[in-house]
Amino acid sequence: MATRQIVLDTETTGLEPSQGHRIIEIGCVELVNRRLTGNHYHQYIQPEREIDQGALEVHGISNEFLSDKPVFAHVLDEFLAFIDGAELIIHNAPFDIGFIDHELKLAGSKIKKTGSICGVIDSLVLARKKHPGQKNNLDALCKRYAVDNAKRELHGALLDAEILADVYLMMTGGQTSLYLDGEVDAGSQGEQAQVGVTRLDSGRKKLPVIAANAEELAAHDALLATIDKKSDGQCLWLKAPEA
Repeated sequence: MATRQIVLDTETTGLEPSQGHRIIEIGCVELVNRRLTGNHYHQYIQPEREIDQGALEVHGISNEFLSDKPVFAHVLDEFLAFIDGAELIIHNAPFDIGFIDHELKLAGSKIKKTGSICGVIDSLVLARKKHPGQKNNLDALCKRYAVDNAKRELHGALLDAEILADVYLMMTGGQTSLYLDGEVDAGSQGEQAQVGVTRLDSGRKKLPVIAANAEELAAHDALLATIDKKSDGQCLWLKAPEA
């Protein structure tokens, strides 16, 4: 049975929903059996209140930009349909879940708690268990796992969700974002990605097989050892095949 996970991030007007702060952006990317599918959900939201200056400095999203965006109640059904039944992966999950549950309440949703329709994994808790006593924010994890976050000058929900997906996969046993058949299944959300694969003619000439030399084999073994160390012995390529 396929395992569907949604890596989720939000941006908000401030830090506390109890003080009337609201969600202004939601970004989600989909994983099925630990592979990125290309499906995503992304929405800017009119919060019906001013954005705190401190929050504006973090994400750079202004009230002017959000003035023509829909309110949460108008995107509620689409958002819930995308995450329903999935396992959510969120960095510092109580923050985002607290805001989502607050928005559900304000919108009068029959779904009162996100946890009633989704499982939740807090990747910050996982990181703290795996790297106790170290910095475990997203930027620190990107550096630790060699995940490219060069575009992350400001926080953005979709970009951060994409980065977190890479970090989570590396942190929990190795990243695998390749599409095995060269394309992804059609979905209802977002533009579908397709890998540029050229199908080879079945009547083509047989391709030569070039064996790796000793230096290349040594480099390969060293790379697998590094992956095995970073994944706490979970490198699949070093495991003996099942009989």
